[in-house]
Amino acid sequence: MSDLTSLYSDYVMPTYGRFDLDIARGAGVRVWDFAGKEYLDFGAGIAVCSLGHAHPEITEAISKQAATLVHTSNLYRTQPQAELARRLVEITGPGKVFFCNSGAEANEGLIKITRKRGAESGRYEMITFANSFHGRTMAGISATAQEKVKKGFAPLLEGFVHWPYGDLAAVRAAVGPKTGAILVEPVQGEGGIHIATAEFLRGLREICDEHGLLLLFDEIQCGLGRTGDWCGWKSVAPDVMPDGVSWAKGIANGFPLGAFWATAKEGLCDTLGPGTHGSTYGGNPVACAAGLKVLEIVERDGLLANAVTQGARLAKAIRGLGSAKVEEVRCLGLMLGIQLQEGVVALDVVKALMAEGLLTIPAGERVVRLLPPLNITAAEADEAVEVLAKVLG
Repeated sequence: MSDLTSLYSDYVMPTYGRFDLDIARGAGVRVWDFAGKEYLDFGAGIAVCSLGHAHPEITEAISKQAATLVHTSNLYRTQPQAELARRLVEITGPGKVFFCNSGAEANEGLIKITRKRGAESGRYEMITFANSFHGRTMAGISATAQEKVKKGFAPLLEGFVHWPYGDLAAVRAAVGPKTGAILVEPVQGEGGIHIATAEFLRGLREICDEHGLLLLFDEIQCGLGRTGDWCGWKSVAPDVMPDGVSWAKGIANGFPLGAFWATAKEGLCDTLGPGTHGSTYGGNPVACAAGLKVLEIVERDGLLANAVTQGARLAKAIRGLGSAKVEEVRCLGLMLGIQLQEGVVALDVVKALMAEGLLTIPAGERVVRLLPPLNITAAEADEAVEVLAKVLG
């Protein structure tokens, strides 16, 4: 038993099914264990390290801000928070941003804004979808349409109904006098890289307009460049405009930061007034400095286009393997899901890939996810395919 294994066993709550790997350091798309073995990291901290590990410009931005001002609380204004909010609004559309620390918190904000808006009319219910994932808080697991995350935590927060992903007829039938919003992932990440159709997103917008509902996009995993566009939904249906969007993961390259945006339409962005919502650490200067630098580099280095190019390269190469173990490859930018054939277990494949020096992430029983940094090169993509060929061949 390694020293880390013993320490974790004695002092860290056993809430994760951890792999037998102790990571010592990282640089770019690679990490190393304590024995010096090198791994190609195509999980990127579950789509978090958009620019890879130890990016020198991110390190410099964090260090410079930490030496200037780390925390003030949200009782005061700071420059990095204001500038990052402005940049996110420019990316998304007219509205305002609230900063928090994680994706679960960002989705909590969307849930609260729905309930605050519908408080007088009694429209507090939210429609979500099968195989969704919206966080591990009580509201998050209540919103998530996967029974495995709910087990043992009853009674859940009321007001959530779940319907099949992509089924507009079911959504239309589900809308009632208590319905206040529809929350959907344009690309389901934890659910296995299931990509919404343009018709589905457009249909949801029409239903919301018809019934006066909010259309909310959970872009925790698919947002801010991963699909090849700043907004994941725009890679699918660029003509659709949501009323709220949640972000986290890739926003600050590993520095804890989450955020949600609400539209200026009908004043939704001013629904949560003083005293109705808050975060002690949310939007602290260091996190926002990291976020600003991430967005700057993604734009400057053309990484939206690179995500499209390298994602397509990976998908084509994996399909070209002709593996009997692979049923389908789903891809949008650098979100790839390898759907395995019945009887092939994703966890087994992920462990085999790790043994060969490639880190990937399972999604359910039969999907292997590839979520590499947005700045991977063609050579690194090809290197990953070589390992996949060896394991899946």
